[in-house]
Amino acid sequence: MARKRPDEAGVVSQVKNPKLVRTRRRQIVDAAVRLFIEKGFHKTPTRQIAEAVGFSIGSLYEYVSSKDDVLYLVCDAIHDEIEKGIHSAMSAKKTGLDGLEAVIGIYIRVCDTMADHLQLIYQETKSLPKKWRSHVLENEVRITGIFVELIENAVEKGTLATMERSSIELMAHNIMVTGHMWAFRRWFLKGRYTLDGYIAFQTRFILAAAKEGRKSQVIGQR
Repeated sequence: MARKRPDEAGVVSQVKNPKLVRTRRRQIVDAAVRLFIEKGFHKTPTRQIAEAVGFSIGSLYEYVSSKDDVLYLVCDAIHDEIEKGIHSAMSAKKTGLDGLEAVIGIYIRVCDTMADHLQLIYQETKSLPKKWRSHVLENEVRITGIFVELIENAVEKGTLATMERSSIELMAHNIMVTGHMWAFRRWFLKGRYTLDGYIAFQTRFILAAAKEGRKSQVIGQR
């Protein structure tokens, strides 16, 4: 048997072609999401995931070592797509408030595209081994940190009011949750709002106080 090697996600693979590994794992992730949502993580046999992708069970195990790996890759996929979208928006060279607004819009659009994956993260992260749960939480914190930096940039440019660090962090977490809300409550929201309308409203809502020049404070801060 070929010696397994770790890839950038920390999941080992017997296949040496990184491009092929990424392609096959995305197929595995998309098939697994549908099955996990329909049947639940624990009630979905690994063999059924392989069949849904069109693999033999042996072929599946060339790209992952366990069903836990598959669930982690689902989580990793949503974070990867979010970061790609954010960095794509940031490459437009917009700064200050314009840059922040552009990234919020892209972020919510990615959450819409990956809504099933995102919902699954929250339903099944508890099923992951401790090391994978830690990675998932680290990814969440890292992405939130990108929003913190963008808000700080807008404050430095004078397009947002001066805020304490705790308030900046809370605003960044609010942005993250706003994207999640579109994914989790789409059963209600999509019947009443377009995606563009939702993005426009939530962006105005999040930034309204700062645009008006009010200094945000976290009440009850410790």
